[in-house]
Formats: sequence, structure tokens, C-alpha cells
Amino acid sequence: MCRRLPAVLGHTARRAWAVDRTGAVLLVGCQLLTGVSAAVVLAFTARAMTHVLGTGSVSERLHAALPALIAVTAAAAVGRVSGALSSYADGRVTPLLTTEADIALVEAVCRVESSAYAQDGFADRQEAAEVGVTRTRLMVQDAQRFLSALIRMLAASGVITALHPLMLPLLLLAVVPAGVGAVLSARVDYETHYLNVGDRNVRSMMRWWATYSRHGDEVRANGMTGYLVYWYRALSRRIDERTLAAAPRLLRIVLASSALGGVFLLGTWATLAWLAATGRVALPVAATAVVAVQTTLAALSQFVIHGAAMFHTSLYLADMRSFLDMAAERAPKRGDLTIDEQVDEIRLDEVVYQYPGKSEPAVGGVSLTLRRGEILAIVGENGSGKSTLAKLITGILLADKGRVLWDGTDLAGADPDSVWRRTALVPQNFACWPLRVRENITLGQPRTFDDEPVWQAIDAVGMREAIEKLPHQLDTLLARELWGGAELSGGQWQRLVCGRMLYRRSPLLVLDEPTSQMDARGEHAIFLEVKRIAAERMTIVVTHQLENVRLADRILVMDKGRVIEQGTYEDLAHAGGLFAELVALSQDR
Repeated sequence: MCRRLPAVLGHTARRAWAVDRTGAVLLVGCQLLTGVSAAVVLAFTARAMTHVLGTGSVSERLHAALPALIAVTAAAAVGRVSGALSSYADGRVTPLLTTEADIALVEAVCRVESSAYAQDGFADRQEAAEVGVTRTRLMVQDAQRFLSALIRMLAASGVITALHPLMLPLLLLAVVPAGVGAVLSARVDYETHYLNVGDRNVRSMMRWWATYSRHGDEVRANGMTGYLVYWYRALSRRIDERTLAAAPRLLRIVLASSALGGVFLLGTWATLAWLAATGRVALPVAATAVVAVQTTLAALSQFVIHGAAMFHTSLYLADMRSFLDMAAERAPKRGDLTIDEQVDEIRLDEVVYQYPGKSEPAVGGVSLTLRRGEILAIVGENGSGKSTLAKLITGILLADKGRVLWDGTDLAGADPDSVWRRTALVPQNFACWPLRVRENITLGQPRTFDDEPVWQAIDAVGMREAIEKLPHQLDTLLARELWGGAELSGGQWQRLVCGRMLYRRSPLLVLDEPTSQMDARGEHAIFLEVKRIAAERMTIVVTHQLENVRLADRILVMDKGRVIEQGTYEDLAHAGGLFAELVALSQDR
């Protein structure tokens, strides 16, 4: 604990200084003032006790002790005021610190390479880091109390050492077992937490899927309630079993440390009684020593308790910092080359990509050239590598081997933001963002006060009538779970996502199963608009709906990560290959 705490205090101080310098200075100043006032109270209490328990009449003794008592009262008042100011400073610093930690984690996850999500343990490390964020709010409070206890302890130790040199070592022995016990308990608690990270992560996901209103119909109609509750209960039981298994260890630690601490504390009081009984210390000094022992013991105990709490919290913060460091390493570091506003050609040279933990590449040795004005369709059976190839073309994934060139610029050396500013993607698994209609169209784009381009995108996907029927039209919140929110159907959501793609006006459009949930009218509107704007763009359509690829200038047929056929629809439909087989199957109803 002693080895870890200086680094933790330094890190906390730097973070607090970064978010609120005034609050940080006030926080430290109040702790120093509290400690000084505690030392003054104890020192002048000793002086007052000397007069009160001295010789002379009661009035004479009280009159002699009066200055010391006034000093005690004033110091106690200063301590109360500094305590109040310290709470105020804590209220300023802690929320900002927690928010910064939370934002840092969200930003780190958003910025990592997409391939990081596929790494074993990434989700568990993220879950551990999430706990570190929640613990951040405790760190300032623990550090504040720890420093306050440290200062009070030093002040009280000076007084009690002056009374008799033997008292302080005995008091230290009395609290050391509690410190050791607290650190051991923190270790056990952390080990249990870490063993449960994976199961808690799965349970959290299952809870979200089971209770999300969008999936409620499926849960009810398929009779899944009992099944989901069974698994949720099983995961919870496994977590509880590990927690309960740690309880006996914690009990043994607490009993042993308490017993040993009690023995040393008994020795402290026995020593004080022996010193008074044998006349080695005068009665006024002995009475002052009683107060000093109580004060020092309380300060030592708080020092150990809050030190152990900081140690405990630091274990979780270490997980958070470790994850942030790992995320920083996994963030794109591809170079600073920029992509022009207009892209004329994208070329792939023998591109290979293999997901972590997989034995075969998802894309193996693909070469192709896509030019402005061309519509390229990518088809194939499930798992053939279609979506992975689209991610490689857009730079979401970087090739393990080979190159992806945009007008001769290798994406491995290009600034990823400049690449993605030139890209519009309709993903297969699209997000239904709980934002207003307007923001669901303009998502990720600079804010504009002109809604005309938004309505143009909505018209292009045939959604004007549906949007105009919403309570607040473009200002309607698309989240039924929230007050005042509305909901769209799956097909309407997919149209809106396509509208988002059209609003971007980028040189590369990628549509991955863009109409899987749409009716025939919506599907026709989307592909009609795609064909209308194709001349100024490069368009990639990934789909299983083979009739939709008739609009493509060229079709790639993929199988096991490789391009096995390419050509026009008519050529491939009569070539007798996999595409012809898939077309025949689609028409065999």
C-alpha cells in the first residue's frame, strides 16, 4: 500500500489540477488547515489540562486555562469551516474528474481499430475499465480523507511523542494489523471481482437484450421468458458463488487483524496506566495523554482505513488506465496523408485479411479496381467475405497483406478521418440512434440551420409523408422509451439510414444489405436514387437480393474469401457458375 499510494495521489492530484485548479488548490489547502487546527486543538488541550489539574483554587485554575481553551475553541471552529470548504471543493472536482474519465473511456473505445473488437478479452477488459470509471468518483474523496488523516496523525504523533516517547510506537503497532487486514481484504475483493468480470459482462448483455422493448415481441411470442430468466439466474448464481466463496477468507482476515490490533491497543492503555501509576508521568500529563491517545488512535485508524480504500480503488483505476493504454496502442496510426475531395479510382492489390483467432482468412488475395461512375455489386453466400471486403475498401479494416489504394494513396498511410469523410456507409447492422429525426440524417456532419438538404435526403428515400406525420416532424425524438419519443418500423429506420448516406454526398457509397427490411416501394426508391447519383460516385452494393444487382455495372461473386466470378448480370446468370446457381435458387419458390 505504501508503495502504491504516492503514485495514486500524484495521479489524482494531476487529474484534479487539470479539470479544476481552483478546486484542487482549495481541497489541498483545506486539508492542511484541518490538520493544523487539529494539532492546535491537541496542543492547547494539553496546556489547558495542565492548568485544570494543577494546584490552586478552581477559579484560579480555570482562569489560567482560559487562554488555552479559547485557542482550542477557535482552532475547532477553523477546522469545521475548513471541513465545509473541503466538501465544497470535493463537490466541484469529483464530478468533473468522473466525467473526464468516462469521456476518455468512450473516446478510446470509439477510436480503436475495428479489428480490436475481435480480440479475445477486449470486452472483459472494457468491462473492468468501466468499473474503474465508476470508482473514479471515490478517489478524490478517499485521497482527501487520507491526506486529512495523515496531517492529523502527524500533528497528534508530535504531541503524544512529546508526552512520552514510548506511546507512539505502541499506537502504531495497534493500527498496523488493521492496515494489513484492509489491504488483504482489498486484494480478495479485487480477485473476486476479476473472476466475475466475464460473467458480469455476459449478464449485462443478456439483461439488455431481454429487457429492450424492441425485442419484447420476440421474447413473448417465442416463449423465451423462462429461458432468459433461467440463464440470467444461472449467471447470477455463478457470480454469487464466487463472492460467497471469498467470504470465509475475508472473515479470517478481519478476525486476525482485529484480534492482533486489540492486543496491541490493550498494551498501549496498560503502558499508559503503568506510567501514571509509577509516577513516570505526572497526573496532568497522563490525563492529556488519554486525550492524545484517543486523537492519535482515531487519526491513525482513519489514515489506515482511507489508505486501504485508496489502495482498493487504485486496483480498479489501474485496470482503466491499462485499458486506455491498450486502446491508445490500438488506435489508428496510419499516417497523415490526406484523400482528395474527389476520388476517381480505388484499387486493391492482392488484399488479405484474417480475423484474430480464425484459422482461415476472411478475404484472401483479392484484386480489383473500382472507378468513379461505376456501380459494383458484391454477392455470395453467408460467410463468403462480402462485408469484410467492403470494410477493407473503406479502411475500417486494414489489410494484413496487399494494399488498398485510393487514387494511389495507400490507406495504411492515410489519415483515417480524411478517408471516412469521403465515405458513406449503410451497414448491415445499422444503429437506431435515440436522437431527433434531423440528427439521424445529419449524424456526424457539421451542424447546419438549413433543413432543405435534410428534406431532400428524406424525399429521396420516400420518407416525407411518414416524417410529416410525426408529432414534431424533424424535431421528433426517435426513442419510444423516452418521454415524447416516437418509433419507426424496421423498414422506415432502414430508409432513414439510407437517407443519412445520401445526405453525406461523399465520393464512395457502400450499401451492405440496404433494403433487407423494406417493402417493394421503398426498395425501388432507394435503388432508383442510387442509380441517379451514380455518375459522380463509386458505389458498392452488398446484397443477397440478386434481382437488385441488375443495376450494377459489374458483379463480384465471392466464395470463401476469394473472387470466383465477375461480370454483368446477364453474363453471370448464364455462365453456369455459383451466381447462376444462386439466381436459380432465388427463383425456385
